[in-house]
Amino acid sequence: MTSNQTSGYLGLVLHSHLPFVKHPEHERFLEENWLYEAISETYIPFLMMLDQLEQEGVNARVTVSVTPSLSNMLEDPLLNERYEKHMHLMLELLDKEQERTFDDHAMAPVVAFYRDRFQKILDYYIVNLKRCVLNGYRHFQQTGVLEIITCAATHGFLPNLRFTPRSVAAQIELGVRSHTRIFGQTPKGIWLPECAYFEGLEDTLKENGLEYFLVDTHGILFSRPRSIYGNFAPVFTPNGTAVFGRDQESSRQVWSSKEGYPGDFRYREFYRDVGWDLPYNYIKPYINPDGKRIFVGLKYYRITGQGDFKEPYVRQDAMEAAAEHAGNFVDNRIEQVQHLNQVMGKAPLVVCPYDAELFGHWWYEGMDFLYFLFKKMHYDQDSLQVVTLSDYLQQNPEHQVVKPASSTWGDKGYNEVWLNRGNDWIYKYVHDLSIQLSSLARKYRYTTDELQERLLNQMARELLLAESSDWAFLMTTQTAAEYASRRTVLHIENFRRLANMLLDHSVMDMDVLEGLEFKNSIFHQDMDFRIYCP
Repeated sequence: MTSNQTSGYLGLVLHSHLPFVKHPEHERFLEENWLYEAISETYIPFLMMLDQLEQEGVNARVTVSVTPSLSNMLEDPLLNERYEKHMHLMLELLDKEQERTFDDHAMAPVVAFYRDRFQKILDYYIVNLKRCVLNGYRHFQQTGVLEIITCAATHGFLPNLRFTPRSVAAQIELGVRSHTRIFGQTPKGIWLPECAYFEGLEDTLKENGLEYFLVDTHGILFSRPRSIYGNFAPVFTPNGTAVFGRDQESSRQVWSSKEGYPGDFRYREFYRDVGWDLPYNYIKPYINPDGKRIFVGLKYYRITGQGDFKEPYVRQDAMEAAAEHAGNFVDNRIEQVQHLNQVMGKAPLVVCPYDAELFGHWWYEGMDFLYFLFKKMHYDQDSLQVVTLSDYLQQNPEHQVVKPASSTWGDKGYNEVWLNRGNDWIYKYVHDLSIQLSSLARKYRYTTDELQERLLNQMARELLLAESSDWAFLMTTQTAAEYASRRTVLHIENFRRLANMLLDHSVMDMDVLEGLEFKNSIFHQDMDFRIYCP
């Protein structure tokens, strides 16, 4: 495609994030499954899809955020070892399932599909990725397929942390530092946690070398002055940091389970899982060790319709649906940019940001959709150019200067999801701890005592983990709310206990410190408590 054929640009952005969960005190732990499922259903299938496109000579360009909390889990030796054990357990169950469904003409093909898929994913993990998913991201960053951007260190909800500015600065500085070590390049952009922006945040971003960030639609539409081109061109803040806004139309087509593609009746039904469907004694070795039924990731039915009745999943039908929807998406974007081009008098940019886990985990065929989308973009059209966000800024360096509006991409568009009667108690504690840590960081700034540094570094880890926006979100949605509350309280208590050890050596307990350093080991290569020094 030549530049004079381009009617517009498409910027696909995938936000890859999970909260830091690691429980070495348990052999198997329910919330650790969040990571194992995401690896098997999203991260490895994404890399396999890019690998296939590369082999076929198909051009793909994607901006991907890999949050520091996720990347630290993906490089953790214990979690990688446990992921492999998890996959072998799944294959053991699938071998049993093949025996059980041998004569079932409807279910046998579904089980065979899963058995083959899980084996291929495990093989790819071991052979291609050398038992570390991050190796795949590094490869495609090196080949130019991926632009990998960062996020705040533990996905802290920054508007609610701004009253203790060192918390915001630490989240950004450590996020950039960890990203640079892991991926070998300084990130140009950042995905703000929950796309949550407040006025002045761009100053902290620029201090850390970040050139752009993303906001939801109204963050730009309500800017001062109003954006001339709406969300279809980036804007600059007064300090020169670029801002990209989310396109609503393309978002709705992919996000919505009712209006959008994922609700097609041919696709896999997420909520029918063998962890609940199969007899208890049969499935017991594969569910939670305490005996509670859970989703194990094997779902044999398609959506079928609105009612409870579900028909067996037919993989070929689902693939046809994914190809149809990819074609529809491309056609819609071409029509959209051609219209906007005439109105704007220039080639528009359509920014399509999504949670990466939507593709493969929630919408099982989402990765197939992306595969067909890139193939159709490559072969079937020449109006739309796929770009990373840095690509676009390099090609189009001049933009309007505005002050974006405070905004998030959460329900109702502002802060309510992360600040309400169900979770507001969090912030008093994290604010107090942040003030205390800043004071202690100043006091011990020049210490050369290894034990003091270890205590202060672990205190910083505990504070950062307590600040994760995931806990407030889960409390609001009442999804794993008890776990989220418990995690928040534990990190606060851990911080206080460590502070007591720092200030009173008579209560020093090395077993406690070493246990926390191993369990809550995030940023073990990156942490320096002095980031809390004003």
